[in-house]
Amino acid sequence: MGTAELYPPDRLVAARRATAAAGLDALLLTPGSDLRYLTGYDAHAGERLTCLVLPAEGEPTLIVPTLERPAAEASPAPATGVRIVDHADGTDPYPLVTAALGGPVAAVGLADRMWAEQVLGLRAALPGATQRLAGEVLRELRVRKSPAEIAALAEAGAAIDAVHARMGEWLRSGRTEAEVATDIAAAIRAAGHATVDFVIVAAGPNGASPHHGTSDRPIQAGEPVVVDIGGTMPSGYCSDSTRTYLAGGRAPAEFTDYYQVLQTAQRAAVAAVRPGVTAEAVDAAAREPITAAGYGDAFLHRTGHGIGLDGHEEPYVVAGNSRPLEPGMAFSIEPGIYLAGRHGARIEDIVVCTTDGVHRLNTTPTELIAL
Repeated sequence: MGTAELYPPDRLVAARRATAAAGLDALLLTPGSDLRYLTGYDAHAGERLTCLVLPAEGEPTLIVPTLERPAAEASPAPATGVRIVDHADGTDPYPLVTAALGGPVAAVGLADRMWAEQVLGLRAALPGATQRLAGEVLRELRVRKSPAEIAALAEAGAAIDAVHARMGEWLRSGRTEAEVATDIAAAIRAAGHATVDFVIVAAGPNGASPHHGTSDRPIQAGEPVVVDIGGTMPSGYCSDSTRTYLAGGRAPAEFTDYYQVLQTAQRAAVAAVRPGVTAEAVDAAAREPITAAGYGDAFLHRTGHGIGLDGHEEPYVVAGNSRPLEPGMAFSIEPGIYLAGRHGARIEDIVVCTTDGVHRLNTTPTELIAL
């Protein structure tokens, strides 16, 4: 998969049009997924200013520290048509932003996760400009994935599936969660990821905490273990998949009962995905069987989140989100049941809304996996 397919020049054109339509004179994007989405440049975030200046009318300019210019030039950014300008250590980079804008501006969109010191630096450099979030513009461009992006997400899904398929090599009673997580992290890289973004290994009572992480607690025989893992591929696109395992022994009867409910709920939510169905309706499809079985209060979080260059992005599959799904939207389906002090379970797949239904990007079994 070539970078020209993933980071085509027409994204900048679309972003300029959307910027003007939103009543903004320019977008100002520091390192992060929005900058990478538009230019392909995976920029280093640091105290030295890196900023894409994208006027609604005019030439896009990528301002970089002099010592990082070689990296910017080696990235896909030049092929997208941006001009690169650098600033040496000890010089003020903000006049370069003003120059790149080409004139006075009334309103600019800033990267949603820009560092505060840069927000304030831009406010001082552009005192007459209202600051808004660039996400107002870019989330609508990013929410529907292109065929190349879906292929990149499928590659990420296959890579994380390969790690889950090897879980029996590491996950067994007597080992600590942290020891298992160390092996998993190495396998995530070996499967082709550029970075490991998170490894959750949550056994027994720790499984009742959805974002537990890991601990030095040894895994006990018969304990359910929630394993939620993900990383970022060289393409920039992310993986994220959760399976629940049994580390030897026999699972508690209560757990076996509600795991079947959870599996039914996850399958129902996946099956509900199609164009025109709202995000909250998919959440409801997961929640209804869990609530009917008496575990509604134990489903503590939304059913899913979008995924792409960020692990969490639009659309969010949650009650209150009445947005209809559209072809190309990619997101997780991950209901969970968590019983405090006892155990928990979660099943997570990444899916894509297609023109007539849904396509799962994770294909490992969703049954409780006894190791």
